[in-house]
Amino acid sequence: MLTQIETARSGRISREVRAAARQEGVSPEIIRRGVAKGTIAVLKNRLRRGITPLAIGQGLKVKVNANIGSSRDLASVKIELKKLRAALEVKTDTVMDLSTGEPVDKIREEILKNCPVPLGTVPIYGAALKALRRGKSFVELEPEEFFAEVELQAAQGVDFMTVHVGVNREAARVLRKTGRVLGVVSRGGALTIEWMKYNRRENPLFESYDRLLEIARKYEIVLSLGDGMRPGCLADATDRSQLTELSTLGKLVRRSREAGVQVMVEGPGHLPLNEIESNVLLEKKLCSGAPFYVLGPLVTDLAAGYDHIAGAIGGALAAWAGADFLCYVTPSEHLALPDIEDVREGVIASRIAGHAADIARGITGSARPDLKMARARKNLDWDTQIRMALDPAKARSFRDKHPPAEEEVCTMCGEFCAIRVSQGKRPK
Repeated sequence: MLTQIETARSGRISREVRAAARQEGVSPEIIRRGVAKGTIAVLKNRLRRGITPLAIGQGLKVKVNANIGSSRDLASVKIELKKLRAALEVKTDTVMDLSTGEPVDKIREEILKNCPVPLGTVPIYGAALKALRRGKSFVELEPEEFFAEVELQAAQGVDFMTVHVGVNREAARVLRKTGRVLGVVSRGGALTIEWMKYNRRENPLFESYDRLLEIARKYEIVLSLGDGMRPGCLADATDRSQLTELSTLGKLVRRSREAGVQVMVEGPGHLPLNEIESNVLLEKKLCSGAPFYVLGPLVTDLAAGYDHIAGAIGGALAAWAGADFLCYVTPSEHLALPDIEDVREGVIASRIAGHAADIARGITGSARPDLKMARARKNLDWDTQIRMALDPAKARSFRDKHPPAEEEVCTMCGEFCAIRVSQGKRPK
């Protein structure tokens, strides 16, 4: 069976590409050409039902991902489904289940049943937990068990997977010489390095990358090449460890395309503002224009409790420079497992960043809602203003919390409202 890349290269437009184009509001030919080149990825597992395929990449609207998932301290199927609903209510484009607390398989199954958007995972977490179930340490896993977990999740219907294939022995060697402040902050990256150190062997997913590609081909999984060496603080930004991994990922992108497998590349992390654009341009150069998926990036290390704001600032600049996919950051980043309200706040912050970048990049139609909002404000049309807001529920709550004496104004300016005065209605 032909993959999306192979179908696109043959000049044909698949059902998935056509559906993604309708959702995006562009010609299917635009998506087909991007998929053929590898600059656009269409997310949808071949076995998945009930979702609309999503296109991510060059020339398209910036997309937003929401991470949910249990931890060992807080594990509940019911809570994760509530987080899922919260993320969907504020219109996340994708969801990732990063569960590390049991019952992980059950949580993933329930999320898949209830998630109408593409779902991503990090299979190494599942492999690690299954080792613990058997009374083993993660480092005692056999390479076969890594691939078994990837295949299991692919067969369940997962649409995209983060795989830390750039964390190889060379990357670990460079890391030892780099002298980082925070070392490795990626869970998948840290687990992989410990496995290699204990077994004195190469990363199985890197060493047997062709086998990983075979699984991805079989299920039409989009591989998200993880940034295991991403900087976890500004002091570690754009260092040799990060760039060594990125160079390896560039080579793996080309191998993936040759095999007919769609890929994205994940990026930092923590970056000062002045290094964001160069990081995006470097990824696009080394990885041949592959869609770029960034975590934030966070532009300061001091925003604990407000990291969603730091991430939105970095995300807006990264997306304006060419990043395609923003992984949200929540207010509880670095502090705790996100709760339902954190999920809402994180999605909205990243949606603001992505939308701002879409306008700056001139994406067709992206500024239209802003003009509609402006006209509603001119007309003091509060119902339309609230409906047009990215988070209507929060906008309505502010309006209802402080109701004005006169319905046509708000409690900020009251009868001195500039719009009202400019319309000839003078304060009495």
